[in-house]
Amino acid sequence: MFSSAAIRNIRLNHPSGYLACIIPSRCYSVLKDNPHLDEIIIFDEKDRHRGMLSKLNFINLLRSKKFDIVFLLHRSFSRALICRLAGIPERIGHYTKKRAFLLTKRIVPPKKDSLHRIDYYLDVIEKAGLRIEDRYLDFFFTPEDEKHVADFLSKNFVRKEDFIVAINPGGNWLPKRWAVDYWASLADKLINETGLKVVITGSISDLKLAGQIKDKMIQAPLIACGVLNIKQLGALAKRVDIFITADTGPLHIANAVGCKNIIAIFGPTSKEITGPYPSGNVVCLQKDVGCRVPCYKLNCLDNRCMQAITPSDVLAEVKKIRKL
Repeated sequence: MFSSAAIRNIRLNHPSGYLACIIPSRCYSVLKDNPHLDEIIIFDEKDRHRGMLSKLNFINLLRSKKFDIVFLLHRSFSRALICRLAGIPERIGHYTKKRAFLLTKRIVPPKKDSLHRIDYYLDVIEKAGLRIEDRYLDFFFTPEDEKHVADFLSKNFVRKEDFIVAINPGGNWLPKRWAVDYWASLADKLINETGLKVVITGSISDLKLAGQIKDKMIQAPLIACGVLNIKQLGALAKRVDIFITADTGPLHIANAVGCKNIIAIFGPTSKEITGPYPSGNVVCLQKDVGCRVPCYKLNCLDNRCMQAITPSDVLAEVKKIRKL
């Protein structure tokens, strides 16, 4: 997601060039329908391209496309090696000792955690001599996705005039997740105290989590987990009035599609590094609990940084938005 700003800026510098992006299959839906790309090439280093023969076939595929230049946005040795073996003449990326010999232009990397992730990727192309026009993220969906969302809401008795709050409880690692009890309490308060419609969003893998939240609630939320795909999630985020989430992919999807209002709950991660941009429509909630931020302790048993933000804190922000 963070690389979408770099993709757009490369296109702005090369409006008539052929632009392809190599990504793992799990990221395909994020970049699908991106008008700045001519092609998306799948490379699953730990899955379908795990073996030596499949890697050689992939190298031959790249060689056949005769690319002139590659921007290596990630500090991966294997990807740099593959691009070298594929005969791509210009290979530009951040310098590391192990892969320096594979690069034709070595960019001195910024100090760790000194740049926002958007700017970390833009740093590669800017120092390669390209001009940077802007730094916002892109996410695209189709009119069909919007219709699917409209039909889903209508079938569940959500009217066009209803004020909708989406809550997104999932997260790619546990320390960034808000407690189930907190989500349940917040959702009940939203329905009881403000009369809002509450939709729980997420992928099918979040269905169990959504069920746990619903089981702890008095009221009944609408569950969209597993019902909407990631493109339709973007369409839903554009439709809802408030999107409440922790620091996770859907936060940036919601912001990229122009969600009206976003409340982002931050704990172990840094707003300066992975926060939403632009932030004019975003309230970021984060409290100082004495821990170093960012913190990458995935086995943290305390999680007091997330616990410090209460349902009442979030509800107060909702009421400010609603002017209640």
